[in-house]
This record gives sequence, structure tokens and C-alpha cells, in this order.
Amino acid sequence: MVTDRHGQEMKGTGAVAVRHYERALEELLFFREEVVGEVGAVLEASPRSVMGHVFQAYLGLLGTEEKDAAEAAAAFGVFRRQVPVEGLTVRERMHVEAASSWLGGDMHRAGRVLGELVVAYPRDALALAVGHQIDFFTGDAVLLRDRIGGALAAWDRDDPHYGLLQGMYAFGLEEAGHYGLAEQVGLEAVERNARDVWGIHAVVHAYEMQGRHEDGIGYLDARRQAWSAGNYLNVHNWWHYALYLLETGRVDEVLAVYDAALHHDGSAGAAMELLDAAALLWRLYLAGADTGGRWPVLAQAWARRDDGPHYAFNDVHAVMAYVGAGRLGDAERLIGARQGWLRDAGAGLSNVAMTAEIGLPVCRALVAYGRRRYGEVVDLLLPVRRRLQEFGGSHAQRDALQKTLVEAALHAGRHDLGRTLLSERIHLRSRCPYNQQAWARLMAKDSQG
Repeated sequence: MVTDRHGQEMKGTGAVAVRHYERALEELLFFREEVVGEVGAVLEASPRSVMGHVFQAYLGLLGTEEKDAAEAAAAFGVFRRQVPVEGLTVRERMHVEAASSWLGGDMHRAGRVLGELVVAYPRDALALAVGHQIDFFTGDAVLLRDRIGGALAAWDRDDPHYGLLQGMYAFGLEEAGHYGLAEQVGLEAVERNARDVWGIHAVVHAYEMQGRHEDGIGYLDARRQAWSAGNYLNVHNWWHYALYLLETGRVDEVLAVYDAALHHDGSAGAAMELLDAAALLWRLYLAGADTGGRWPVLAQAWARRDDGPHYAFNDVHAVMAYVGAGRLGDAERLIGARQGWLRDAGAGLSNVAMTAEIGLPVCRALVAYGRRRYGEVVDLLLPVRRRLQEFGGSHAQRDALQKTLVEAALHAGRHDLGRTLLSERIHLRSRCPYNQQAWARLMAKDSQG
């Protein structure tokens, strides 16, 4: 019987393939691009490796790329027809069920199955890592915290992957509002593994949510060699760096980071990178900053993708780009296409509720903002503002939409609402310059009658 290093049986997987599997897992936890090659090596060495096929399916899903997911679904379907589930271990059957559910469009069920799996097999690092990302994509802050926290007691603190789990746990703690503990756990994670880019990311989030922007800049500067290149998260961490710069008023430096790291001629056009670019430019749009010719270039990059209804969070950022570029017709066409899809979409697809209940109202609000119909923006965003997490992302990412609501309220003359929204923000993050500046604008409007 062949097992992984935690004694978990690996059906159809020889010793050579297991070594590649362990290396693939290492690359995944460090967000390194080499994970793709290592998973390929697993299947080259053992073409019927159950966990190799499961891992490959997850890789097709983790980027939220519609085309990658379709290719993964086709390949996994061939595997399912060739390898009977009856011969698999309980753990492997649960992985197959989780991957099948997500490939079929039910991300929430996949997360539930992986949650059940790690109760029985808490040292299954692949199940924990993939489940953690599902919790991120579905915006479930409690599970981001508790999925990892519930497994940590089963791990030896000397295990090489323990620190990487701490990095995940730190991010869950931050999203659940435990900022001080998130910082502490995240710093320990990075002390264990200097190139734990997810752990670095967790610390960065903790600083962001406390308005500690200069601390965040200093932390990232001190570790730039570890996070700024050679991993799937480097663009996103550059985005965080740019957010810090924006909050401290350094718009020229923000645009320099955008051009060097977020979007340029060499950018791959991946959804996760384009949404970071759109989210940054949208904040500048709200601030009335001059972004030169960047919006049209970014909007064209989204248009080239020609995405279908795969993940509503991505759709919202495509609409940001279209609105910022003045391509309101393209934004309206995307909204119309999603409305048409909803009429025919079947039950059980996670993106149905994400689109219908959050994605479309937000997209319509962004278009209304572009048309300066600020009262309409307020009417669309206010009912969903406490539910935005249901279509994924982090608090920091969704804050662009919260700021859109604040700005719309101020522009629409809804000063009582603006006062309430800003009071909430100030009492959570008193050190945040945006909150103070927006409050000063509100007070000036009030004084003018």
C-alpha cells in the first residue's frame, strides 16, 4: 500500500508519483507556478492516480477561469468513467465528490464535503487548502477561520506545513475580525516560512483593516524579495501595496505600481489579475483622479476574455472596467447576458444566487454611478451592503463597493445616510485617511446648508 507522508492511502499512485504529489502540494501551499508541472508529473508517472486527477481538477478551478474549469471538467469526466469509485478509499471518494460538485457549479457543496473530509482526515493539506480557497470565493469569514482552526490541533507544530496552515488561519482570523490575533499568527507563519506569500498576505490584510497603512508599506518593503515575483499571488500583494500608497495620498506611486505590476503589455490577462487592476482604478475613479489612458486598455483586456456566467465577482470587476472606460453599452450587454442566463440556469449552481442576489444589483449600481445617477446607486447598493460577502472576496476587496455607496450618498445629497456610513467606518478604522477626508467633505456640505 502506497501512502503520502501522513499515512493516507493513495490509490493508483506509485512511489514516484507520490513524491511528485508531495512536491505539488508544497508548490500549491507556496502559490508557486511549478505546481502545474508537478501535478502533470504525478499523472505521467501514474496515469490512474486518483489524487493526481483530483489535484488536477482543483487546479482547473482555483483560478476562477471559465475555460480552465471546462477543460478540467472534461478531463475529470474521462477519469470518472475509467476509474470506478467503488475501489477508492473513503477519503478519495470524498475528494472526488467535492471536485465533481465544484466542476458541476456547486462550489458551496464542494466546500461542505471538504469540511466533512477534514473532520476525519484533519492532516489532509490539499483538502484544507482547497476548502480555504472555496471559503474565500464564497466570502465565508467564519469558515475561513474555523476550517483551519478546527484542524490545527491534529498537526505537529514541527511539521513543515504547520506554518503554512498558520498563514491560512491568520487570513481567516482577519476576515472574521480578529485583527490583533491575525497579525500575531501571520507574523509567526512568515517567521517559519519567509516565502509564505499567503501568510504575508494575511498580515497585510490585518494592517489594512486597522488603517495601519504605513506599517503595511514597511512590512511589504522589508520582504519584497519574498513576495513580489515568482508566485501566483504577487500581483495581488502589489495591489495591497498600491492600496496603502493610495490611502497615504501617493497617487503617482499608485499609478507606477499599476503600470509595473498590475496591468501592462506583458500581463497574462488572468481574471484574478484583471480584477485587481479594475479594483484599483475604480478607487481612483471614485476619488476623481486622472488615470490617463489606462481604463480603455483594461476594458479591452476584459472584452477579449469574453467570459460567460462563471463567477459573479469577476463580472462586477469587468463592469467597473467598462464604466471607467465609458463603455456603458458593454456593461449593459454583460448585465443583459447574465439576466438571460438566469432565466435558463438550473438549480444547484452557486453562481446563480451570487449573480441574481448580489452581482447584478452591484453591476447595475456601477453603471448608474457612471451615469451620475447617484440616488439610484444608493437604492441599489444599500439593500445588499451587508450581504456583499455572499459573492466572495475579502473585506478589503469589497470595500471598493462600500466606498461607492458612501460617495453616491454624498453626491446624492443623502447626508444623513452619509453620516451614518462614515460614522461606522471611522469607529472601525479611525486612522484611515479616506474616512477622515470623506467626513470633512460631508461636514463642509452640511455647513453650506
